[in-house]
Amino acid sequence: MTISRREFMRLVGLAGAAGMLPGSVFAQARQPSDLYEVPRFGNVSLLHITDTHAQLNPIYFREPNVNIGIGPAFGKAPHLVGNALLQHFGIEPGGIEAHAFSFLNFPEAAEKFGAVGGFAHLKTLVDRIRAERGDGNSLLLDGGDTWQGSGTAYWTRGMDMVGACNRLGVDVMTGHWEFTYRDEEVIKNIGAFNGDFVAQNVKVREEALFDYRFADFGGFDEDAGLAFKPYTLKEVGGVKVAVVGQAFPYTPIANPSRFIPDWTFGIQDARMQEIVDQVRAEESPDLVVVISHNGMDVDLKMASRVTGIDVIFGGHTHDGMPAPTVVDNAGGKTLVTNAGSNGKFLGVMDLDVRDGKLRDYRYRLLPVFSNLLPADAEMAAYIEEVRAPYKDRLTEELATAEELLYRRGNFNGTFDQVICDALRKVKDAQISLSPGFRWGTTVLPGQKITMDNVMDQTCITYPETYRREMSGAEIKAILEDVCDNLFNKDPYVQQGGDMVRVGGLDYVCDPAAGMGERITEMQLDDGTRIEADKKYVVAGWATVGSQAPDEPIWETVATYLRDVKTVKLAKLNTPKLKGVQGNPGLADYAGTVLS
Repeated sequence: MTISRREFMRLVGLAGAAGMLPGSVFAQARQPSDLYEVPRFGNVSLLHITDTHAQLNPIYFREPNVNIGIGPAFGKAPHLVGNALLQHFGIEPGGIEAHAFSFLNFPEAAEKFGAVGGFAHLKTLVDRIRAERGDGNSLLLDGGDTWQGSGTAYWTRGMDMVGACNRLGVDVMTGHWEFTYRDEEVIKNIGAFNGDFVAQNVKVREEALFDYRFADFGGFDEDAGLAFKPYTLKEVGGVKVAVVGQAFPYTPIANPSRFIPDWTFGIQDARMQEIVDQVRAEESPDLVVVISHNGMDVDLKMASRVTGIDVIFGGHTHDGMPAPTVVDNAGGKTLVTNAGSNGKFLGVMDLDVRDGKLRDYRYRLLPVFSNLLPADAEMAAYIEEVRAPYKDRLTEELATAEELLYRRGNFNGTFDQVICDALRKVKDAQISLSPGFRWGTTVLPGQKITMDNVMDQTCITYPETYRREMSGAEIKAILEDVCDNLFNKDPYVQQGGDMVRVGGLDYVCDPAAGMGERITEMQLDDGTRIEADKKYVVAGWATVGSQAPDEPIWETVATYLRDVKTVKLAKLNTPKLKGVQGNPGLADYAGTVLS
């Protein structure tokens, strides 16, 4: 293939900005006629999925138009949206890949290109790539958030996804939402999983070690106090590959610790360095990779601090990154990737590993378009089988969407607003609060909103709702705390979700301000100022510390949708932002960076 000097210089500049290794720039130059034509390169192929959130069937998923980077993260991946993202990665606007990686013209492009994901279609793609690489030359890694996110996952306690992953051929995984089932369910599911579950940063509490309930579990290491295997070794293409696991560090804070009382988490940089050093010294691997659920910003910082890791395959923050970021550290360079969510992408990293070192690589993040990939018959039959007992409930049509309903973005999404409106209406509340989860699929204008869609947005193991009085000061404290989690300049303080969604409440937010100073000018929808010492009736769901008293949130939303019959939002409660002009992580709906 011949490229112009101008295109060559653009690609070289792109490579320099991303810190690519020599040679990988030319992988960006080739635009095959077949979206899934990925020429074999090197001797090791590592395939990566993450954050599928139990989406067995094809779905729609809109990427964010708000993913603001503050401080050192300003203008850097993953904090790029719309045209800024396309320009950074050299993706032509208007095409199928632009649709996959951005929110631009989403309803029209979704109608044109069709749904994404679905395990039957993903299976076809995985099998194709693995067959092209040859037997024994690839691994399939799963970054977690696999067992949660659908009605069938909830009702089968994640076992439907264990079966799907076994059929998909997942070799190694780690976790996050997996730990929102009860600990005995986690152990049972791992026992049924054909691959390896690894997590170097999950320990058993010292007080539980003496009488540990899962002492006979194969991954438990009593001497090290680790609940799961920290790493596994695989022979791939004649190369010894070590895969180290990094589970979500803040699980007992972001999710109920009552489900997993014996386990502690954390980033654990020092232990990660010890594990990597130990593996390098004792196992002599040719390649060390980490399958991580830290979130991309945390992975970037970890890569700068921990030496000896060749590649981090990241998850948690749902960032679909078309190219890796290369991070310098005291021991060399580490590639950091993130492969989106909901089964929308398959990451394919081909590596040239010789003489015990990574020499070069090629990377493609492949969007999984169900119209372009035939469904694998065996996987399709399995999906139909596991959904059959729940089909009548899941297919109930609750209402019609008159506009695009989505979740994903730092502040609010239209389906989030539906949830907030449902809480206010059904619970007769002035204000509603809903968690800033990043999972949840998209409904196109004109589509029926089914119970399946509602479960995709709400399905967790602590779904109970509440209605209670809160002072203005308490509401502000909640907003400030979540905002600091999202916009603290230190990635190790971030927990990876988005801002708590609100209904009936407006405010001004300055993401770059300090703790306690980001949220100002709070007022009700009618303009009434929120007073610190005044009480307000607030409805919400998903309490972490203790179980809320009322019905599951999906029942509240279903009741609301059955009543309204059509959904056209009167208002989107998204804050007025300060200090973010020109931030390439913030765009209007046409994709223009706001100035």
